[in-house]
Amino acid sequence: MTRPGTIGHLRESGYPDRSVKEELRDNLLVRLRGGSDLFPGVLGFGDSVLPALERGILAGHDLILLGERGQAKTRLIRHLTELLDDEVPIVAGCEVNDHPFRPICGRCRALVAERGDDTPVAWIGRDARYAEKLATPDTSVADLIGDVDPIKVAEGRHLADELTIHYGLLPRTNRGIVAINELPDLPERIQVALFNILEERDVQIRGYKVRLPLDLLLVATANPEDYTHRGRIVSPLKDRFGTQVRTHYPDDPQDEIAIMRQEARPPPSDLPVRVPVFLEEVLAELTRELRGSPHVNQRSGVSVRFSIGNLETLMAAALRRAVRIGEPEAVPRPCDLPAVLDASVGRIEFDTIEEGREEEILARALASAILKVFRRRLAGFDLGPLLERFDGGLVVSTSDLTPGADMLAQLDRMPGLAKLLAAVGAREESPGVAASALEFALEGLHLSRRLNRDADGRGAYRYEAAG
Repeated sequence: MTRPGTIGHLRESGYPDRSVKEELRDNLLVRLRGGSDLFPGVLGFGDSVLPALERGILAGHDLILLGERGQAKTRLIRHLTELLDDEVPIVAGCEVNDHPFRPICGRCRALVAERGDDTPVAWIGRDARYAEKLATPDTSVADLIGDVDPIKVAEGRHLADELTIHYGLLPRTNRGIVAINELPDLPERIQVALFNILEERDVQIRGYKVRLPLDLLLVATANPEDYTHRGRIVSPLKDRFGTQVRTHYPDDPQDEIAIMRQEARPPPSDLPVRVPVFLEEVLAELTRELRGSPHVNQRSGVSVRFSIGNLETLMAAALRRAVRIGEPEAVPRPCDLPAVLDASVGRIEFDTIEEGREEEILARALASAILKVFRRRLAGFDLGPLLERFDGGLVVSTSDLTPGADMLAQLDRMPGLAKLLAAVGAREESPGVAASALEFALEGLHLSRRLNRDADGRGAYRYEAAG
């Protein structure tokens, strides 16, 4: 359809005169009635975070999202733009997206007074109605609100003229959504400047007698106040946010795995990369172990990005092996897990008195994760025939460069391999997947103290009978 090009044509079209919060609320109600997914790609929040967020929007509140790092706070905010109309009209050429029926800046008020219904109208999309600012100590009031523009003064305007103002981020996102990430990092004097924005809906710039009744939704993110030593949210500002939404890490390991699968990027290659599900479960359990560890700084948190990065490292380790030894597919194996620890040790903040114990803490957490998945997957599975072969003198060697077929050959047609693959969730019996499942079973038996394992410290392992 042809969009109205003047205020007069816009009135004749019956365009609704509503605020951005009314727009968000109306569009949310349409989505709720239709049963559509409001936040695609955001997993694990269906019964907790999303209902609270929806209630805040329906209430017409400004929002603050509290949670540790890596809890999808920014992603949630960006999805809010999908509740905005595809396009909205503004007075053509306006710096602050003035509503044609209710202009607030001096330039547009004068233009509408002069031209009336012939005032030209332009249309802007969702992207132009969203702004995101990371709070940093050097953020100024001018950045957010505005300041006098010396260039405009030099052009001949009087210093008291409203048109000498250079508007900041908030006025320029009028009739849209403004997100301020890590709000406690904003200096307190800058937080004070937001008071009027949230309550009286106006701005004050360097003593000008200017009132800009901005129409916007302000959304902020922060770590819980007692979890950060970098700053705090001043009480009067905190009181002005109508709804607080508390985010969290995935409660269900399957949600963590689904997020890993969704976000992890396989290394570019012409070889297929296939990650066995039991190793995905090990990575998810490793993250959960660290989130509950007394040796890890839980105020800092263990982000979902930690799990995603670990999966990417695991895939890269498998690809490295496949390329170097000429395998047709890249399949991670338990022998690749130490590489995950090496790559991720610097991403965790530890609370330990003794220096140099970080690698040991991670290794113990990994062993516990493997053992939990082993017991869950192979509880009741008869591994007796395999142990009997070790009691008869079998020794199996593996390393991060051992081909899967070579490892399988050491067992010489192991009986019950198909049942083992089914038990650990590996449905395809390729040599790589079979070797990974077998190595997982051997590692689980070792951690259960039913097999011995020797490591040379360079990625090679040797499994033999216990005793």
